[in-house]
Amino acid sequence: MQLSKQRGFTLVEIAIVLVIVGLLIGGVLKGQEMITNAKIKRIESDNAGIQAAIFSYQDRYLQLPGDDDAANARFDAVVVNGNGNGAILGNWQVPVLATDETGWFWQHLRSSGLVNGNPTDIDPQQNAYGGKVGVNYNGLGIQGHVTAFGGLEGSVVKVLESRLDDGVTTTGRVRGYIPVALGEALPAGVTATPPYVDTTLYTVVFRF
Repeated sequence: MQLSKQRGFTLVEIAIVLVIVGLLIGGVLKGQEMITNAKIKRIESDNAGIQAAIFSYQDRYLQLPGDDDAANARFDAVVVNGNGNGAILGNWQVPVLATDETGWFWQHLRSSGLVNGNPTDIDPQQNAYGGKVGVNYNGLGIQGHVTAFGGLEGSVVKVLESRLDDGVTTTGRVRGYIPVALGEALPAGVTATPPYVDTTLYTVVFRF
């Protein structure tokens, strides 16, 4: 009885398979890079859009959204006015309707049509990475209003810093810190945050 010989792969066939596998891996990595870049660009555009909406509201009504002390007369859906002192006060991340102008901020903007959403909703918007977005008066040593983005990985913040600022957590117009707990209020002063770590989650603020 004659045994059949089993034919193995030739070097050429193995090389072709390795090339195909390499192309597939490269395509997946490139796709992930494109998704990351798209999310980073959305962070930048969301920040620019919120700041533009604030300036538009101020130009239209001569007051800041959230701080507007005549909002109740302007919009049917708004039942709470700000105090009109020129500062949007409160915890940007966990607004309480009875006390925080940072919640009325979203309500006023949504009622004005300058941002999308239910006019009665005080909840902050979400960013591309699932964290919250809001506005804060003073933050991380920056005087005046800042926009705040929560839940951004250090690898993402590094890119934002390289595009918009100096790459340092505690200086410039873009600053970050590591929140101790979810929903923590934004510290007013500069925090001693070490250089950005890729997998660590940060809250990042942008000066107007």
